Amino acid sequence: MLATFIIELALALYALIRYKSNIARNLSIALLVLLAVFQLAEYNTCDRFGLQAAAWSSIGFAAITLLPPLAIHLIQVISNRGPKLLHWAAYATAAPWMVLFIHPSTFSGHECAGNYAIFQLASHYGGAYFLYYYFWLFVGLGLALFFAFQAKKATVQESLILQAVGYLVFVLPTAITNTLKPSTIDGLPSILCGFAVLYAIILVFGILPRQATKTQVRGI
Repeated sequence: MLATFIIELALALYALIRYKSNIARNLSIALLVLLAVFQLAEYNTCDRFGLQAAAWSSIGFAAITLLPPLAIHLIQVISNRGPKLLHWAAYATAAPWMVLFIHPSTFSGHECAGNYAIFQLASHYGGAYFLYYYFWLFVGLGLALFFAFQAKKATVQESLILQAVGYLVFVLPTAITNTLKPSTIDGLPSILCGFAVLYAIILVFGILPRQATKTQVRGI
């Protein structure tokens, strides 16, 4: 967890220094920082740094809740396709969850496992939250592939394909892990974000170089 935090934070700093400011770079840095924040929250969930586990759970879940909307926003910036209302709708559905996570009662407990942490959402929130999360994940994957096949510029098409690959490198291994060992479903957010370090590498060294010289025309 700590190693992943350091890698993702280093990638965010590298992107900040290496690439000129544009919307794609800024969204990418936000994604990287939020991924790193979740890893830090996971690492510290056992009462480190003076905060209770419930506080770290709130911080971690607030961070990862924004990831799907940010990814959809990034896809629309890269492709310059689709209504802005789409990514704003994603942000709007994320906002209530982020507010909800401020309250410790949202979590029923936690468990520090050997390779990941289990954040236990209260039973009446868990199903709805993962529905929210997977809905926007698969919307993003579908958009990336759809816009990639329609893209006329090679750099746009390549960036969108890499974005789709980025989704798959953490969704597929997590699904395989959960299938082979069903007990790991309890640690789903932790496992997803653990594999997401591969997406972070694709983002910084695959997608951003193709966006570095692109003129951004879509507003945030």
